[in-house]
Amino acid sequence: MTTATGTRTVTFREAFREGLRDALAADDRVFLMGEDVGRYGGCFAVSQGLLEEFGEERVRDTPLSESAFVGAGIGAALGGTLPIVEIMTVNFAMLALDQIVNNAATLRHMSGGQFSIPLVLRIPTGPGRQLGAQHSHTLEGWFAHVPGLRVVAPATPADARGMLATALADPDPVLIFEQIALYGVSGELPAAAGPVDLDRAAVRRRGADVTVVAYGGTLAPALDAAAALAAEGVSAEVVDLRTLRPLDSAAVVDSVSRTHRLVVVDNAWRSGGPGAEVVARVAEQALDQLDAPVERVGAAEVPIPYPRHLEEAALPSVARVVEAVRRAVG
Repeated sequence: MTTATGTRTVTFREAFREGLRDALAADDRVFLMGEDVGRYGGCFAVSQGLLEEFGEERVRDTPLSESAFVGAGIGAALGGTLPIVEIMTVNFAMLALDQIVNNAATLRHMSGGQFSIPLVLRIPTGPGRQLGAQHSHTLEGWFAHVPGLRVVAPATPADARGMLATALADPDPVLIFEQIALYGVSGELPAAAGPVDLDRAAVRRRGADVTVVAYGGTLAPALDAAAALAAEGVSAEVVDLRTLRPLDSAAVVDSVSRTHRLVVVDNAWRSGGPGAEVVARVAEQALDQLDAPVERVGAAEVPIPYPRHLEEAALPSVARVVEAVRRAVG
C-alpha cells in the first residue's frame, strides 16, 4: 500500500528482497548464494522470485556445507566479484566460524592490505518463532568481538532494504543479522529510502528522562515501552544501534549525557552480550553522567524454550522494559 506521500507499507521480508533485487540489478558482479536461495526461494522466502528474474548464474543454490560455500564466497570476493552469501540460520554460522574468523576477517591484515574481501553474509538470527533452542540463538555479539568484520542489525524496513547497498560498497566483510521474528512484520518504507549509513546509530524517539538502547528485534518493544511510559509522564529516548561493530558509542554517550539514565535491551543472554559492551563503553566514557544504576533487559540465561509461553517468558518484553525504566527513573 502506498500513501499520498509515497511511503509504502511493506513487510521486512519484502524490504530485504527489494534490497537484493536492487543489488543484483545494479551490478553484474553481485550474485547470491546459499542453501535453498534459488528454487525454494529462501528458507524464509526472502529470495523468492529472484532465480526466475536473474538466472542460475546470479542466484546459486549450494550444497549443505556452510564451511564450503562461505569459503567459496571468500574466494569469489578475492576474485573480483561481490558475493552475497546466505546462511540459513545463525546457529549454522558456527559451522563456518573458521572461514569467517580465520580467513574473511584476517586476510586484509595478513596480506599487508593487498587483498580486500568485499563479502556480505546474510544471517537470519534470533528467537520469537518457536524454532527451538538450536535455531533461536542471538550470536551477533560473538562476531562483533572480531576485528576485521563489520556487524549490522537492521530494525526498520528502510534499513532492511538499504543496508545491503552500503555493505556491498565496503571492501571488508559485512555480516547482516536479520531478525527472523521480523520477516512477516509490516512497516513504513519511505519513497526516498536508499543506501544507509552503517557508521552511525539512529535516535528513533526523542526523550529527556532516560535513554533506552536497542537494536534489531528489540527496537520494537523498546519503542512500544516508550509509548506506554509517555502516558505515565516518562520521556524515554530510544537509540537504535544499527551497527554492533564498529559500535557508535558516541551516540549512546551523547544521549546519556542528556538523560542521565540508561536502559539496554538485548535479545542475547546478558552474560557477555552486546548489551554488556554498551554498558562498559558508557562506564568508561560517561560514568559521571549517570544519575542511577544502569538497567539491562536481556534473555534469560537458559537455552531458548520451544513452547510459546516459555519462549516469551525468556525474552525481553514491553512489560520488562517498562519495569526497567521505572527502576531507572525512580
